[in-house]
Amino acid sequence: MSPITIRRRTAAVTLTAALLVPLAACGKGEDKPAADAGSTPKAVNLTVLAASSLTDVFKTAGAEYEKTHPGTKISFSFAGSQELAAQVKQGAPADALVTADTKTMDGLKAETGNATVIAKNRLVIAAGKANPFKIDELKDLADTKIKVVLAAPEVPVGRYSKQILDAQKIEVKPVSQEPNVRAVLSKVELGEADAGLVYKTDSAKSGDKVVTVDIPDAQNAVASYPAATLKASKNAEDAAAFVTWLSTPEAQKILQDAGFQKA
Repeated sequence: MSPITIRRRTAAVTLTAALLVPLAACGKGEDKPAADAGSTPKAVNLTVLAASSLTDVFKTAGAEYEKTHPGTKISFSFAGSQELAAQVKQGAPADALVTADTKTMDGLKAETGNATVIAKNRLVIAAGKANPFKIDELKDLADTKIKVVLAAPEVPVGRYSKQILDAQKIEVKPVSQEPNVRAVLSKVELGEADAGLVYKTDSAKSGDKVVTVDIPDAQNAVASYPAATLKASKNAEDAAAFVTWLSTPEAQKILQDAGFQKA
């Protein structure tokens, strides 16, 4: 064999070995390169539409979620469930929805993913400071001398209010019908009404601004809070992660510490 031929074969072997080294190295690990451990988490901005009665507790829950999920920022839009439903149907840009009743959520099946109930609530009577009319049960609200304010019947808390009053055959003529539970509570806090029907969690946040009168379970209604992702979300995976998190022990503790009942 000539010296030239030997040199050519040697060069070919060397080239082949050089090509095989990186291929072998790739085969030892993952098919995809490992992520840089020090890389910055993907920035995600989630918009969550939530019932007014979740205002305080969701601010706490949102802050906790952001702390444990770096890079995620949650913005809440609070309103009556019927207003939120209208926003969804009009195509408002949002990622998830939490209502104060299953009826409203059921009416949005075409726009949402599967819903999961994350908490429950009950109604109480919120009476004015010092409770001058000595209200201590539902039937007292029928007294025409007492200015009672209720939520509008299309609002979940308004529907629950009507349900329990009708069941006890109590006729109440409200001085106003409000668009959400916070508006009802505000009227009582400001002295513009003597009493109103609100959620237990909302009344508890008022401190000594109102007197809370409990309603026996047999005369009460249970409000359920379903949560779901919105199909129009541009952050579907992250929205689903937040909705799932709401049922975790961590999130449930926040909800129950605020007075909500276990789902």
